[in-house]
Order: sequence, then structure tokens, then C-alpha cells
Amino acid sequence: MTQVDLSRDEARHIALAAQGFDAAARRREHAECPILGAVEDMGLLQIDSVNVLVRAHYLPVFSRLGHYERSALDSHAFNPAKRRLFEYWAHEASLLPLAMQPLLRWRMARAQRLEGIYGGYVRFARRKRALIASVLAELRLRGPSPARAFAGDGKRVKGMWERHDGKIALEYLFWSGQVGSVTRAGIEKHGFERVYDVIDRVLPADILALPTPNEADAQRELMRFAARAFGVATETDLRDYFRMPVAAAKQRLNELVEAGELRPVRVEGWRHQAYLDRSARPAANVDRAALISPFDPLIWYRDRTERLFGFHYRLEIYTPEAKRRFGYYVLPVLHRGKLVGRLDLKADRASSALLVRAAGTEAGVEQGPAAEAMAGELQRMAAWLGLERVAVGRRGNLARVLSATVRRQRASR
Repeated sequence: MTQVDLSRDEARHIALAAQGFDAAARRREHAECPILGAVEDMGLLQIDSVNVLVRAHYLPVFSRLGHYERSALDSHAFNPAKRRLFEYWAHEASLLPLAMQPLLRWRMARAQRLEGIYGGYVRFARRKRALIASVLAELRLRGPSPARAFAGDGKRVKGMWERHDGKIALEYLFWSGQVGSVTRAGIEKHGFERVYDVIDRVLPADILALPTPNEADAQRELMRFAARAFGVATETDLRDYFRMPVAAAKQRLNELVEAGELRPVRVEGWRHQAYLDRSARPAANVDRAALISPFDPLIWYRDRTERLFGFHYRLEIYTPEAKRRFGYYVLPVLHRGKLVGRLDLKADRASSALLVRAAGTEAGVEQGPAAEAMAGELQRMAAWLGLERVAVGRRGNLARVLSATVRRQRASR
């Protein structure tokens, strides 16, 4: 029988602590600015345009801290005068602490060499060098501009999501670090549309002046960060965090093991070798509940989610409605250190209601305590979103119990 160094419960508690779900400890550590502290713990906030509940990058901070002012996060991310976060392709499109920008310059340099980016961009950049140069020059003259300002004759490019040449040129320049995103949210005129500018007008001068580490050092630091953010993880887990190249990730991992920063371990039920960060510790308190975004680092790598929690999860936004098992925008529910259920949520701003379109628990979960935890979190989320009430629909094996619990909690306030 294979030697097991960590039980599944131990691995899960280590992962929860690493991801910032030991909330009281994290608040003490980041008392000056809990919002930025939470982002720094995670390393990045994934961006997604779906707004059926709230923009995706807001949710992971709420899951860890509870009620906070979204305008404060907007200021850090989208106010050029107060910028503490920047946008780049890290996991997917993501917001990251400014100090991490030098660690991604190797990826930008590769893109400028037409390496490490999607083949469509490579083919486009080879064919359209003059256009890309003219878009960059025009952006420098114009200042902050959305892609539609460069639509030109509106020509669309097949195979590139039917986008116009100007948009593709800007996306290539963004990937290669020559332009950046000045803002997104908080500007009514543009909604969630990315607004571009040349990079030296997006990033603070002190960040641009930081030395550029060599590629191996930067990759090693990103792998080191992923290990801290996960606590315990497989090579594939670590590689996925910042979408590292396979060969480079394996080499950097071996270097961290040789340096004693990561210890190879066996985790109960895991088929592949795992690695324990030397600073990892289990969460001191796993009793709390939290609603988890589909784009939260805790669950974004679905294979890891199954290994840690025994929880099969897929986002069904792009699944035809008739074929959905659980709903359109489903959030797993964390309770007492486990993922115990799912809630299909929608913020109905017209009626000022947080709609629970479906509510269910996993097999073997005691429904009473789960409903109490979910109802409390739903009430807190509704208040955070500025909604007046929680309305529970009829779908799912927990719907009836959760509806009654929500009504009882509301009456007792």
C-alpha cells in the first residue's frame, strides 16, 4: 500500500488556509487593507464578463472577507490615479498586484517574438505588422480608447471570434505588454469594455522601473507563489495557476524541491505526486460558510476540486438549458470545510431580489445545518449587493427547506 503523508481532510484544510478562508487570521495579517490583502493571498482575480449575479472578480473577495465596498476594489483596479492592480493574461484575463508585473514580462517578451500565444494571433501579427504599428502609434496620440475606436471599415476576421482587425491588433499589443487596460468597470459609457492605452501611461513609473528578472527566475517565483496559494498541489495544479509552459513548470518545480521549498508528499486518494509548501498550515477554523464563484482559485481547476472535495463541478452557462443539470450560474457552497451543495443564483435588480433559482445538497449532507448556513450567506450576499430580499424557487432537493429557513431567519432579524 502506498504511504500516505496527508489525509484528504488534512490536504483540504491546508488548501483552505492557503486560499485565505481562515478569515480571522487573514484580517489580522491584512488589517491595513483587507481587500488588497485578499488579492495578494490569491495572486490574481479572474475577470469574466457574465453579470447575472455580479462581476466575477468581486466574488472571491466577498467569499473570504464578507461585506466590503466594491467601489474600493474598483478604485484599486480601474482608477489610474490610485492603481494598485493591473490587468493581464495570467490564469485567464486577470487582475494582479502591481508588484507581480515584472514576473510576467517573460510572457510579454515571448509574445513579441510570436511565441507562446494563440496561433491566430501569430498568423495575424505576421500578416499585419504595419497595422499593429499604426494602431500603437494612433493609441499614443489618442490616449485611452476602447477597441471600437479602431474598428475602421468594420472588417471582420473569421477564426478570431469574428472581431475586427483593430481589436485583434490591440489584443496582440496587450498580450505582448505594449499596451494595457486603463479601466473597465465604473465607466458607464463603456460598461465592462476594456479601455486601452500605451503601457507607460497605464503602469506607475516605479513599476516600469523595476528590473526584469530572467525567464527562469520569474517562472520559479510564479511556481513558488502558486505553491503558497495552494498549500499542497500536484505539478499540474501548480502549472495551471499561471498557465505555465509544461517543460518550464516541471523544471522550476524540480528546482524548488531541490531547494527544500517544496516537499514531495502523498495525499489520500490522489493518483499523482503532490508537493507541500514549506510554509503551509491547516486552517484553524473551518466552520464558516461561503458561496464560491465559478472563477475562484479554490475551484477553478475542476480536477483538483474533485480530488480535494469529492465534488464534481462544471459551469453550465454554455450548455443548452434543456441539458443543464444544476442551472445557469451555479455557486458551490463551502460549509465546515466541505463543498456541501449548489445554488443557482441571479441578482434581479428590477425587483431588488437575490433569486435562488435552484438549491441542492450533495448526497449524505445533513440538510438542516446546510440550509442554515446557506440562508445566512444568502442574506449577507443580498445586503452586499444592495438587494432587499432573498427569493427561493422550487428547483432542487433543498429548495423547500432553504425557503423555509430564509423566511424564518428574515422574520427573526
